[in-house]
Amino acid sequence: MKKLIYIAGLVLGMTALSGCTDLTEKNFSNIDAGVYYQNEASVKGAIASIYASAAYGFCEYFYYLQEFSADQIAWRTWNAGNWGWDEGLKFVLSSHTWTSEATIVLQAWQSAWQTIGMCNQLLGDLANIKPEAIGMTAAQMEAYIGEVRTLRAWAYYNNFELWGGALPLCTAVSSEVPGSIDDDFQTGCQKMYDFIATELDESLPALADKGTQRVSRAMNRMLKMRLLLNSEVFTGKAQFTECAVLAQDLLDGKYGTYSIAPDYRTIFEMGNENCPEVVFAFAEMNGQLNTGWMRNMPGLPYNYAEFTDCFATNQSGWNCVCLAPSYDNAGSELSTPSITASNEALMTDAAVSFLDSKYGDKLGAVYARFEPGDMRRQSYAFPNGGRWNGGMILKGKMTNILTGADVLADADREGQPLIYVDQVGQFAGATALGQTLADVQSPRWGQTNSGYRLMKYPMYPTSTGLDYQDISEVEFRWAEVVYTLAECKIRQGDVEGGKALVNGVRSRYFSGAMTDLAATWSGEEWMLHQWGIEFLSEGRRRRTDLRRFDKFTQGQWWFFGRAVADNGTVFPAQRDRKYEWFPLPQSALGVNPGLKQNPNY
Repeated sequence: MKKLIYIAGLVLGMTALSGCTDLTEKNFSNIDAGVYYQNEASVKGAIASIYASAAYGFCEYFYYLQEFSADQIAWRTWNAGNWGWDEGLKFVLSSHTWTSEATIVLQAWQSAWQTIGMCNQLLGDLANIKPEAIGMTAAQMEAYIGEVRTLRAWAYYNNFELWGGALPLCTAVSSEVPGSIDDDFQTGCQKMYDFIATELDESLPALADKGTQRVSRAMNRMLKMRLLLNSEVFTGKAQFTECAVLAQDLLDGKYGTYSIAPDYRTIFEMGNENCPEVVFAFAEMNGQLNTGWMRNMPGLPYNYAEFTDCFATNQSGWNCVCLAPSYDNAGSELSTPSITASNEALMTDAAVSFLDSKYGDKLGAVYARFEPGDMRRQSYAFPNGGRWNGGMILKGKMTNILTGADVLADADREGQPLIYVDQVGQFAGATALGQTLADVQSPRWGQTNSGYRLMKYPMYPTSTGLDYQDISEVEFRWAEVVYTLAECKIRQGDVEGGKALVNGVRSRYFSGAMTDLAATWSGEEWMLHQWGIEFLSEGRRRRTDLRRFDKFTQGQWWFFGRAVADNGTVFPAQRDRKYEWFPLPQSALGVNPGLKQNPNY
């Protein structure tokens, strides 16, 4: 399979990023730009290393902070709350209890600046090189510069979503250590917003479309579209009209020809870089660039190969991540989970859905929010060794794909059949296992089988000889443009027009009549629900959905307002608004006195 391979580390000098993040002097390579850049291939190699840096940063830590803190994907511990706990490293995200001392926030901050530093280094180098000296035309050089500026704008955009106006702005390699872009947080937000918008607009004219694994005009405009869609969160000023115009321009083909894939499996299968819906995807290849393990491994157990017959088994399952459960733990605990004909399983005999009137949730409850006829809701499988069936859910009893024997669980259900239930709780009800079973428990208290698991990218069986880690990681796809325009219409009063756009995409998931469990919800509630189902676990739930609809700290799902924490308090139904933004790490403030902490931390 032909792919653009991002080879990291080709230019040692491109990791010079200390000027933005700390005061520690670092000795990087002093290769003279005039010596390194001999031809166009050397420029391509330098840019390839930026893509690699971006992939590792965006697909891991950015994902953690955006998804684990939201309503659909949870970091869950098990085996008496000990396994996967890691001193609460990632649990603080799912429980909205992080502080400026949180290790996970520091790790995200440390990974956030490498791509920006590499872009600054390369842009500085290219500014001092005459194109003809390395066999390039001025237009070719400008196209590469536009590509790098767009990548830098994307990196800043991702950081902006997390830390807002407290960020420093660094656009060149320098010994100067910049502080926050402004002492006033909201002013800083406006300045950062304007910088990103200007970068994208100025870099657009020079861009050349070079396939889905490189920056394109459409990718540049989609990033500008995201900025406009979230303008009210960033600056306090809504720009839905401007956003709708740009989304319509995209759909009209002004920036390239794309379309909704009739068969959605092609978005996530091998060869997805050729899917008409994919606008940009990181080119993955095990041994070259590999973030593919992040897709499924965090939710899989150690013995996942038994029920997947996976060709590639070089990665270990974490067994820590699950979908937010659809049901509480009400009723009497069963000696063995009840299993329906469609392999849905529960551990208690009177469980209540969080969507039912008792709770009235419209967030979380992921499996229950899928329509019954939606093909993504079926159990993940490769029927008869053929093609992936499109099912995304590991639910109910796991059996050995080759022998049909029960796959056994470990830890707190050692030796028992592994049966995933759509609940999270300390079943077997003994305090010796942690916390006594309650109707609602937080992800702090799960068991090894608690929560359904997501398989959004298929893991190919041994017979195929295909390594799932070679599937390109999709970051921008055409459905986002459709959903963005739909939301703009709904916000401007055209609810039916917005729903028609979304339903045009949704229809591909149904072989029969398309149903709508949220038909009676308000237009905005319906749209928020649809964003979550379509882009489940694609790394942007906190921003793309919850914050814009004011549900990130003010919305209620699953355990918030219901479950008891370790110290006897209840996780509040509505959290402090300071959690709308992440804090700057305390250690960063210690080495850079010019940084100003986000409000209320």
